[in-house]
Amino acid sequence: MKTLKIAIQKSGRLNEKSVQLLKNCGLNFENYKSSLISQVSNFPLEILFLRDDDIPEYVQDGIADIGLVGENVIAETEVDVAYLQRLGFGKCDLKIAIPNNSTIQTLQDFEGKAIATSYPNILGKYLAQNNITADIKMISGSVEISPGLGLSDAIFDIVSTGGTLRSNGLKPFCDVMASEAILIGRKGEENNHLIVELIQRIQSVLRAKETKYVVLNVEKTNLDKVLQMLPGVKSPSVLPLSETGWVAVHSVIQERDFWDKINELKSLGAQGIVVMPIEKIIL
Repeated sequence: MKTLKIAIQKSGRLNEKSVQLLKNCGLNFENYKSSLISQVSNFPLEILFLRDDDIPEYVQDGIADIGLVGENVIAETEVDVAYLQRLGFGKCDLKIAIPNNSTIQTLQDFEGKAIATSYPNILGKYLAQNNITADIKMISGSVEISPGLGLSDAIFDIVSTGGTLRSNGLKPFCDVMASEAILIGRKGEENNHLIVELIQRIQSVLRAKETKYVVLNVEKTNLDKVLQMLPGVKSPSVLPLSETGWVAVHSVIQERDFWDKINELKSLGAQGIVVMPIEKIIL
Protein backbone atom coordinates (compact mmCIF):
# COMPACT_ATOMS: atom_id res chain seq x y z
CA MET A 1 0.00 0.00 0.00
CA LYS A 2 1.27 3.45 -0.93
CA THR A 3 2.33 5.57 2.04
CA LEU A 4 0.71 8.98 2.22
CA LYS A 5 2.96 11.96 2.99
CA ILE A 6 1.74 14.97 4.97
CA ALA A 7 3.82 18.11 5.51
CA ILE A 8 3.35 20.16 8.67
CA GLN A 9 5.19 23.02 10.30
CA LYS A 10 8.35 21.96 12.15
CA SER A 11 8.21 24.93 14.52
CA GLY A 12 6.06 28.00 14.88
CA ARG A 13 2.53 28.89 15.84
CA LEU A 14 0.82 25.99 14.01
CA ASN A 15 3.18 23.16 15.04
CA GLU A 16 1.72 22.20 18.40
CA LYS A 17 -1.92 22.20 17.29
CA SER A 18 -1.07 20.37 14.05
CA VAL A 19 0.63 17.59 15.98
CA GLN A 20 -2.23 17.43 18.47
CA LEU A 21 -4.81 17.22 15.66
CA LEU A 22 -3.03 14.24 14.10
CA LYS A 23 -2.75 12.51 17.47
CA ASN A 24 -6.45 13.16 18.14
CA CYS A 25 -7.13 11.38 14.85
CA GLY A 26 -5.71 8.24 16.46
CA LEU A 27 -2.34 8.40 14.69
CA ASN A 28 0.66 7.08 16.63
CA PHE A 29 4.07 8.63 15.95
CA GLU A 30 7.16 9.61 17.91
CA ASN A 31 10.38 11.63 17.71
CA TYR A 32 8.69 14.50 15.87
CA LYS A 33 10.76 17.07 17.80
CA SER A 34 14.12 15.61 16.84
CA SER A 35 13.48 14.43 13.29
CA LEU A 36 12.39 15.88 9.96
CA ILE A 37 10.41 12.72 9.14
CA SER A 38 8.22 10.61 11.41
CA GLN A 39 6.49 7.37 10.44
CA VAL A 40 2.96 6.73 11.72
CA SER A 41 2.81 3.20 13.11
CA ASN A 42 -0.92 2.52 12.70
CA PHE A 43 -1.76 4.23 9.40
CA PRO A 44 0.13 4.38 6.07
CA LEU A 45 1.27 7.96 6.68
CA GLU A 46 4.64 9.68 6.83
CA ILE A 47 4.89 13.11 8.45
CA LEU A 48 7.36 15.65 7.04
CA PHE A 49 8.31 18.53 9.35
CA LEU A 50 9.15 21.56 7.21
CA ARG A 51 9.38 25.33 7.20
CA ASP A 52 5.88 26.68 6.69
CA ASP A 53 6.95 28.62 3.59
CA ASP A 54 8.02 25.37 1.91
CA ILE A 55 4.85 23.35 2.58
CA PRO A 56 2.62 24.71 -0.23
CA GLU A 57 5.25 24.12 -2.93
CA TYR A 58 6.05 20.63 -1.61
CA VAL A 59 2.36 19.78 -2.00
CA GLN A 60 2.02 21.44 -5.39
CA ASP A 61 5.08 19.57 -6.70
CA GLY A 62 3.93 16.21 -5.29
CA ILE A 63 6.78 15.78 -2.80
CA ALA A 64 4.06 15.71 -0.13
CA ASP A 65 0.54 14.50 -0.90
CA ILE A 66 -1.12 16.86 1.58
CA GLY A 67 -0.05 19.67 3.87
CA LEU A 68 -1.24 21.61 6.86
CA VAL A 69 -0.40 25.30 6.65
CA GLY A 70 -1.74 28.80 7.20
CA GLU A 71 -3.94 30.26 4.49
CA ASN A 72 -1.71 33.35 4.45
CA VAL A 73 1.28 31.22 3.42
CA ILE A 74 -0.72 29.62 0.61
CA ALA A 75 -1.73 33.03 -0.70
CA GLU A 76 1.80 34.43 -0.46
CA THR A 77 3.46 31.53 -2.26
CA GLU A 78 0.79 31.69 -5.01
CA VAL A 79 0.68 27.91 -5.48
CA ASP A 80 -2.02 25.91 -7.25
CA VAL A 81 -3.35 23.48 -4.64
CA ALA A 82 -6.71 22.10 -3.52
CA TYR A 83 -8.29 23.27 -0.27
CA LEU A 84 -9.37 20.06 1.46
CA GLN A 85 -10.46 21.16 4.94
CA ARG A 86 -10.51 24.32 7.03
CA LEU A 87 -9.24 23.42 10.48
CA GLY A 88 -10.50 26.22 12.71
CA PHE A 89 -7.23 27.02 14.50
CA GLY A 90 -4.29 29.31 13.84
CA LYS A 91 -6.71 32.14 13.13
CA CYS A 92 -5.22 35.58 12.53
CA ASP A 93 -5.65 38.67 10.39
CA LEU A 94 -3.20 40.30 8.03
CA LYS A 95 -3.42 44.04 8.58
CA ILE A 96 -1.79 47.25 7.52
CA ALA A 97 -0.67 49.11 10.65
CA ILE A 98 0.64 52.64 11.07
CA PRO A 99 2.44 54.53 13.85
CA ASN A 100 0.18 56.10 16.48
CA ASN A 101 1.32 59.57 15.38
CA SER A 102 0.94 58.93 11.63
CA THR A 103 -0.87 61.49 9.47
CA ILE A 104 -2.22 58.76 7.18
CA GLN A 105 -6.03 58.83 7.24
CA THR A 106 -7.24 57.13 4.06
CA LEU A 107 -6.04 54.23 1.95
CA GLN A 108 -5.09 56.64 -0.81
CA ASP A 109 -2.64 58.31 1.57
CA PHE A 110 -0.37 55.29 1.13
CA GLU A 111 0.42 56.44 -2.41
CA GLY A 112 4.21 56.72 -2.59
CA LYS A 113 4.66 55.61 1.02
CA ALA A 114 6.96 52.81 2.19
CA ILE A 115 5.34 49.71 3.69
CA ALA A 116 7.45 46.98 5.31
CA THR A 117 6.21 43.39 5.15
CA SER A 118 7.06 39.70 4.96
CA TYR A 119 4.11 39.24 2.58
CA PRO A 120 4.91 41.33 -0.50
CA ASN A 121 2.69 39.33 -2.89
CA ILE A 122 -0.48 39.62 -0.79
CA LEU A 123 0.17 43.29 -0.10
CA GLY A 124 1.04 44.01 -3.73
CA LYS A 125 -2.24 42.52 -4.96
CA TYR A 126 -4.24 44.45 -2.38
CA LEU A 127 -2.62 47.76 -3.30
CA ALA A 128 -3.07 47.07 -7.03
CA GLN A 129 -6.77 46.35 -6.51
CA ASN A 130 -7.07 49.77 -4.89
CA ASN A 131 -4.95 51.54 -7.56
CA ILE A 132 -2.22 52.48 -5.09
CA THR A 133 1.49 52.50 -5.85
CA ALA A 134 3.63 52.16 -2.75
CA ASP A 135 7.21 51.19 -1.98
CA ILE A 136 6.94 47.63 -0.65
CA LYS A 137 9.99 46.81 1.48
CA MET A 138 10.53 43.08 1.99
CA ILE A 139 11.65 42.33 5.55
CA SER A 140 11.94 38.76 6.82
CA GLY A 141 12.51 39.59 10.48
CA SER A 142 10.73 41.84 12.96
CA VAL A 143 8.58 43.92 10.64
CA GLU A 144 7.00 45.95 13.45
CA ILE A 145 10.23 47.80 14.33
CA SER A 146 10.75 49.25 10.85
CA PRO A 147 8.68 52.46 11.28
CA GLY A 148 10.52 53.29 14.49
CA LEU A 149 13.84 52.89 12.67
CA GLY A 150 12.68 55.16 9.85
CA LEU A 151 12.63 52.31 7.32
CA SER A 152 8.94 52.57 6.49
CA ASP A 153 5.79 54.61 6.99
CA ALA A 154 3.68 51.53 7.81
CA ILE A 155 3.81 47.77 8.07
CA PHE A 156 1.75 44.86 6.76
CA ASP A 157 1.86 41.79 8.97
CA ILE A 158 0.02 39.06 10.87
CA VAL A 159 -1.96 40.34 13.83
CA SER A 160 -3.43 37.98 16.42
CA THR A 161 -4.03 39.96 19.62
CA GLY A 162 -2.52 43.32 18.67
CA GLY A 163 -0.13 43.29 21.62
CA THR A 164 2.99 43.44 19.46
CA LEU A 165 1.62 46.45 17.57
CA ARG A 166 0.84 48.34 20.77
CA SER A 167 4.25 47.63 22.28
CA ASN A 168 5.88 49.14 19.19
CA GLY A 169 3.71 52.26 19.03
CA LEU A 170 1.57 51.02 16.14
CA LYS A 171 -2.17 50.76 15.54
CA PRO A 172 -4.19 48.77 13.00
CA PHE A 173 -5.27 50.73 9.95
CA CYS A 174 -7.18 48.18 7.87
CA ASP A 175 -7.76 44.44 7.46
CA VAL A 176 -6.51 42.85 4.26
CA MET A 177 -6.96 39.12 4.79
CA ALA A 178 -8.25 36.64 7.37
CA SER A 179 -6.31 33.41 7.75
CA GLU A 180 -6.55 30.04 9.50
CA ALA A 181 -4.92 26.63 9.22
CA ILE A 182 -5.91 24.73 6.08
CA LEU A 183 -5.41 21.13 4.97
CA ILE A 184 -4.30 21.32 1.35
CA GLY A 185 -3.70 18.67 -1.29
CA ARG A 186 -2.25 18.30 -4.74
CA LYS A 187 -4.77 19.09 -7.46
CA GLY A 188 -6.34 15.94 -8.89
CA GLU A 189 -5.55 13.78 -5.87
CA GLU A 190 -8.54 14.77 -3.75
CA ASN A 191 -10.23 11.36 -4.16
CA ASN A 192 -7.26 9.30 -3.03
CA HIS A 193 -8.83 6.83 -0.57
CA LEU A 194 -6.17 7.44 2.09
CA ILE A 195 -6.70 11.20 1.88
CA VAL A 196 -10.47 10.71 2.09
CA GLU A 197 -10.10 8.52 5.18
CA LEU A 198 -7.76 10.99 6.88
CA ILE A 199 -10.16 13.86 6.17
CA GLN A 200 -12.99 11.83 7.69
CA ARG A 201 -10.92 11.36 10.84
CA ILE A 202 -10.11 15.06 10.98
CA GLN A 203 -13.75 16.03 10.49
CA SER A 204 -14.83 13.71 13.31
CA VAL A 205 -12.36 15.42 15.64
CA LEU A 206 -13.47 18.91 14.56
CA ARG A 207 -17.15 18.06 15.04
CA ALA A 208 -16.44 16.69 18.50
CA LYS A 209 -14.55 19.84 19.44
CA GLU A 210 -17.62 21.94 18.63
CA THR A 211 -20.02 19.88 20.76
CA LYS A 212 -20.63 18.55 24.27
CA TYR A 213 -22.41 15.40 25.41
CA VAL A 214 -25.32 16.20 27.75
CA VAL A 215 -27.23 13.92 30.11
CA LEU A 216 -30.12 15.33 32.16
CA ASN A 217 -33.26 14.33 34.01
CA VAL A 218 -36.60 16.02 33.34
CA GLU A 219 -40.28 15.46 33.97
CA LYS A 220 -42.21 13.98 31.03
CA THR A 221 -44.50 17.04 31.01
CA ASN A 222 -41.54 19.17 29.87
CA LEU A 223 -39.93 16.56 27.61
CA ASP A 224 -41.16 17.95 24.27
CA LYS A 225 -39.76 21.41 25.03
CA VAL A 226 -36.41 19.92 26.05
CA LEU A 227 -36.22 17.83 22.87
CA GLN A 228 -36.81 20.93 20.75
CA MET A 229 -33.70 22.45 22.31
CA LEU A 230 -31.53 19.33 21.97
CA PRO A 231 -31.84 17.90 18.45
CA GLY A 232 -28.81 15.63 18.90
CA VAL A 233 -26.69 14.19 16.10
CA LYS A 234 -29.82 12.43 14.78
CA SER A 235 -32.23 12.57 17.70
CA PRO A 236 -31.83 12.44 21.50
CA SER A 237 -32.04 9.20 23.49
CA VAL A 238 -34.84 9.17 26.09
CA LEU A 239 -34.79 6.58 28.87
CA PRO A 240 -37.35 6.12 31.68
CA LEU A 241 -36.21 6.65 35.27
CA SER A 242 -37.35 4.53 38.22
CA GLU A 243 -39.18 7.60 39.54
CA THR A 244 -42.59 7.80 37.90
CA GLY A 245 -43.07 10.68 35.47
CA TRP A 246 -39.33 11.32 34.93
CA VAL A 247 -36.97 10.48 32.06
CA ALA A 248 -33.26 10.78 31.31
CA VAL A 249 -32.30 12.58 28.09
CA HIS A 250 -28.97 11.93 26.34
CA SER A 251 -27.99 14.35 23.57
CA VAL A 252 -25.33 16.72 22.27
CA ILE A 253 -25.13 20.49 22.44
CA GLN A 254 -23.11 22.98 20.40
CA GLU A 255 -20.23 24.50 22.33
CA ARG A 256 -21.19 28.01 21.19
CA ASP A 257 -24.71 27.59 22.63
CA PHE A 258 -23.57 25.86 25.79
CA TRP A 259 -24.42 28.34 28.57
CA ASP A 260 -27.57 29.72 26.94
CA LYS A 261 -28.96 26.21 26.45
CA ILE A 262 -28.00 25.05 29.94
CA ASN A 263 -29.81 28.01 31.52
CA GLU A 264 -32.89 27.37 29.37
CA LEU A 265 -32.88 23.68 30.29
CA LYS A 266 -32.74 24.56 33.98
CA SER A 267 -35.72 26.87 33.50
CA LEU A 268 -37.65 23.87 32.12
CA GLY A 269 -36.95 21.92 35.30
CA ALA A 270 -34.01 19.88 34.06
CA GLN A 271 -32.00 18.38 36.92
CA GLY A 272 -28.78 16.44 37.36
CA ILE A 273 -27.30 17.97 34.21
CA VAL A 274 -24.00 16.29 33.31
CA VAL A 275 -21.90 17.76 30.51
CA MET A 276 -18.97 15.81 29.06
CA PRO A 277 -16.45 16.39 26.27
CA ILE A 278 -16.74 14.30 23.11
CA GLU A 279 -13.62 12.74 21.60
CA LYS A 280 -14.97 12.08 18.10
CA ILE A 281 -18.26 12.24 16.18
CA ILE A 282 -18.51 9.97 13.12
CA LEU A 283 -21.55 10.52 10.94
